[in-house]
Amino acid sequence: MLDVPLGSLRVLELGQFLAGPYCGQLLADMGADVVKVEPPGRGEQGRTMMGQTVAGPDTAFFIAVNRNKRSVTVDLKSPEGKEVFHRLVATADVLVENFRPGVTARLGIDYESLREVNPALVYASISGFGQTGPYRDLRAHDLIAQGMSGMMSVTGDPDGPPEKAGLSIADLSAGLFGAFGVLTAYVSRLRTGRGQAVDTSIFEGPLALSVFETAQLWALGELPRPVGSTNRSSAPNQAFRARDGHLNICATNEKLWAQLCQAIDRLDLTDDARFTTNADRLQNQTALAVELEATLRKRDKTEWVEIIRNAGVPAGPIYDYQEVFEDPHTQAREMVVEMDHPLEGRVRGLGIPVKLSETPGRIRRPAPLLGQHTDETLTELGYSADEIRTLRGNGVV
Repeated sequence: MLDVPLGSLRVLELGQFLAGPYCGQLLADMGADVVKVEPPGRGEQGRTMMGQTVAGPDTAFFIAVNRNKRSVTVDLKSPEGKEVFHRLVATADVLVENFRPGVTARLGIDYESLREVNPALVYASISGFGQTGPYRDLRAHDLIAQGMSGMMSVTGDPDGPPEKAGLSIADLSAGLFGAFGVLTAYVSRLRTGRGQAVDTSIFEGPLALSVFETAQLWALGELPRPVGSTNRSSAPNQAFRARDGHLNICATNEKLWAQLCQAIDRLDLTDDARFTTNADRLQNQTALAVELEATLRKRDKTEWVEIIRNAGVPAGPIYDYQEVFEDPHTQAREMVVEMDHPLEGRVRGLGIPVKLSETPGRIRRPAPLLGQHTDETLTELGYSADEIRTLRGNGVV
């Protein structure tokens, strides 16, 4: 059996809701031993918020972003719990937390405190606005971050109000950048032997993805505006309505434009002065869409996609999520996985989107029940059965 790429990495995750747990799951999927440290009794808030429960007490949302982890309950406010946690830290390579700035310092588990326990620790903090700056102490949610990052100013229809992305892109991108930061710092540690703090935020996530928009602002001096599903630099390059739904067509140059007109039997459009060049088509995008949709509405989206693709023009249907998972390519890329959950039964989850040829990630276990691995982990740390019973009796774990 092939080794998983991060099989030697131990991660402590003090994650809640989405950004921290998603970061932890990315590492866990690639083989890291991610120990999720939660408060006794209720666990992290994502277990009961942000989703619907099915059979067990945990939400479907929690199950979706916590697979491949072990759960340990520890009361970090008690001296005995702090001792347990310090033992965990001494064995860890990485810690991931997404509390508000200042919370870990009040608990005595901030980077400066824990580097005394483990100087080689990589300590990753994901917060609303980061550990520095005038907004560091403000609460931030995905919606707030999408708005303040500029993302909502370029999302939606040109004449409509600002709109958020359908996905929680600020939280998710912060989780991605958090995992990137962890691995970057870990590679540095392999060379130097020293750990360090990693700091990212849900504000910076979507801002860092704004590469086209900032290029337009700084290089051209133009303020980016929302363009709906159209493109800032080429046309037709957008969503169009077919008879039964919508499809995307990307005829991004003159050759593809000619091939598209040929494929849909609209060669008359190549002689239309409004659409002669890409610049003309950009200037007349509304009229262009009217002309194309007059033809595209005559057939179903899947028919048009096949016709247009066969002509060499990039095209694809716009799916709902049910259609996504019925598509044979989604299945071929193993983007749906199934796991046996002790309470929920057989559950589905998203597959691993990065495929490694020699050491691929694996789905090894479903999201853990609260405290499921506490005894197991404490035993690994050297606690005896009697000591574990005492810790449980005192409400420490």
